[in-house]
Amino acid sequence: MIDTAFVSAEEQSLTNRFIDEGFITTPADDRAGLDRIQRRAAELAADFLRLPHSNDPQDLLDNIHTRVSVAELNALRMHVITGLNAEPWLRPTYFRLARSTIETIVGNELCMQRRVNLSIQLPGDDSSLLATHSDVWSGDSPFEVVVWVPLVNVHRTKAMYLLSPSLNGEMQDRMASLRSAEELYKTIKPHATFIEIPYGHVMLFNQTLMHGNRVNEESSTRWSMNCRFKSIMSPYADKRFGEFFEPILLRPATRVGMQYKLPGGFHG
Repeated sequence: MIDTAFVSAEEQSLTNRFIDEGFITTPADDRAGLDRIQRRAAELAADFLRLPHSNDPQDLLDNIHTRVSVAELNALRMHVITGLNAEPWLRPTYFRLARSTIETIVGNELCMQRRVNLSIQLPGDDSSLLATHSDVWSGDSPFEVVVWVPLVNVHRTKAMYLLSPSLNGEMQDRMASLRSAEELYKTIKPHATFIEIPYGHVMLFNQTLMHGNRVNEESSTRWSMNCRFKSIMSPYADKRFGEFFEPILLRPATRVGMQYKLPGGFHG
């Protein structure tokens, strides 16, 4: 157990929420940075579609389904995310969106995923579904967290769903008797929460919990970004340090310790 005398009441509250609920939503630490990301995403989308840049980027993103077909969607997504990841300011800005929460939940010596991801889900489109899963089932470390950032308001089926930590283990134990991912979803559906997040807020969630999305039955398009963070010293799985992750914060004492070599005669 952790001695709570060493943490502030606010840190303890965040810790309890993350452990009990599996996620934290909070206003972005850097709202101007979030607006910059949203604006650049809208500019790249407009460029792909040969449209003028909009004075209302959120409206353009929300209504992109009136401009692009399902067949063109992945090409649009790749154009936008490639353009965003080419910006040298993207990853530092993305980190600053949730820095205070990341440092409370994960720590302050950190690795960050090398490329930020983007999801676009048009209304009624069943080609962009992410079946019920846990990221650790496909090579992620249980020591990672995901920072999930919507570029528009998300709610109901325009959002993602997450299973409660209190039921995740029990539902995993039932998986051997299930025949498909759809059957798994139907099993967890009564206990899963679609997380409403207004634009301007970010979410940090426990990716060991089952989660996914469904057909977007709302009238506007979902745009969301995600990126993984972990403590630099915590265990890795298939996604390795220097390949999938790179360090972004390493404190001086750790740097000294990693470089230090004992003089001869000290090794038995």
